[in-house]
Order: sequence, then structure tokens, then C-alpha cells
Amino acid sequence: MEFTKMQGIGNDYVYVDCFKEKVEQPERAARFVSDRHFGVGSDGLILICPSDRADCRMEMYNADGSLGLMCGNGIRCVGKYVYDHGIVSPDKREVTVDTASGIKRLSLLVEQGKVSQVTVDMGEGKLTSRLPETIRAAERDWEFVGIDMGNPHAVCRVEDTETVDLERVGPAFEYHPRFMPHRVNTEFIQILDRKNIRMRVWERGSGETWACGTGACASAFASILSGWAEDEVRVFLRGGSLSVCLDRETNHLFMTGPAVEVFRGDVEIPPEF
Repeated sequence: MEFTKMQGIGNDYVYVDCFKEKVEQPERAARFVSDRHFGVGSDGLILICPSDRADCRMEMYNADGSLGLMCGNGIRCVGKYVYDHGIVSPDKREVTVDTASGIKRLSLLVEQGKVSQVTVDMGEGKLTSRLPETIRAAERDWEFVGIDMGNPHAVCRVEDTETVDLERVGPAFEYHPRFMPHRVNTEFIQILDRKNIRMRVWERGSGETWACGTGACASAFASILSGWAEDEVRVFLRGGSLSVCLDRETNHLFMTGPAVEVFRGDVEIPPEF
């Protein structure tokens, strides 16, 4: 299987060009390529496929092989791939990607013939909880704001993100009865000021990742709804930062950040995975 390793502020995925090849048993392939000791090493697998209603279709699998609905950092890299590898015309600066959460529109910043930054229209965020709601997890009470960004998020405000025991608290949220059977992505955010947020994230099916684009949008939207932040904020994650802007006219959230190709290779998936 030929692949391209790409990352958006440290949220890294293995990408396969399914315009050229077919991936058998992608759930098994995702588990193998994601393994950082025996595989390629990534937060999951993303297939770039033909679509009859967009420039391409993104099919995303988490590190545990479960099917994901949407990935903000991943879709920016999809936009870079289809441009840099000639799937779309070199004259295009707007591309569409078909996802399990609907068609997303991407604006490309091209420098020296390659995409360097991508802005994604992430659509509307939807409030899925009280503002805020309280649950008990990991032996304490937490206040969270539930946001749907095409996938489910629980956003918790904390005094210091570095003091959160994410390996303990993350799974307690992910598998909490409140969020079953679909589970939840959980963001722990620190409000630096009204235009800057620090965030750590526990992603369902992948654990702590260095970045999460939908999580950054959920965190920004939860902060705006709660009155903690302005309509345009910068979200600082372990792998870098993203700009998130709420358009009040459409109620859509726009996310801007980099997309980077790391390397290309080929790999054979062993039967034990």
C-alpha cells in the first residue's frame, strides 16, 4: 500500500490516494499504520477517494480502527494533497471535500506551487448540552459545554491545562454513559484572554493527540457562547495554533491552519493486525 504521511500542527495521519488504489479492510490497515512502534505511526488513516458530488471524498479512521466522522486538521491536509498531486486543477483555490459530516469547502493558500495554509468552512456548531452541564467523571464533578462539529465534543474550562491528568480523565469522559454509545472527544481549555485559548484534547479512538481541528472549533464556539471569548480566537495546542472565526451572518465557523507533507512510502499490512 502506497501512502503519504501528512500533519497539521502535529495531528498526523497516513493518507492513501484511492484515486489510484483500493484499501482492503481499512479498519485493520488503520490499526497497523497508526502503531508508532510497529507501523508508520499516526493518529489514524485517511483515504482520499473519488466523489460524484465534490472534488474528492475523505474517509477517516481513528487509531483504533473506528470510523471517524470529521477531522479538521486531516481535511486541511486532504486539500493540500489533491492540489499538490494534481487531482484538482492548478488554477483552483477553492476545493470541496465530501465527508461523513457533509461537504466542506476549503480555501487554499498556494506559495511556490504548493499549498501552505488552508481555511475550512467547518459549518455550524451545535450546542448539545446545557450551558454549562455538570457530570461526574474520574471521581469529581466537571462542568462542560457540549458542541457538535459534525462529531461530538465536551469542552471543559480549567485553570491550567497542564495540571489535567488526561490519561485518567480522558477515558472517563470518552466512555461516560452521558456520551454513549458514540463516545465523545473532550477538550480542556485555559482562557488566556478574550482572543487566545490554550487547549489539550482527548480524542475518542485515538487518545491524546497534539491537535484537533474540530476540537479547536468546538472550544472556540463554546467559549464564545459562554461569553469568555471574542468571535475570532487563536487556539494554542501542543502541536501549534489555529485561527477560528465565527461568522455571525451564517453562524459558520472558519478554521485556518497549516498543512504539511512529511514523507511518502509503501507498506504491507501484516495479517495479525
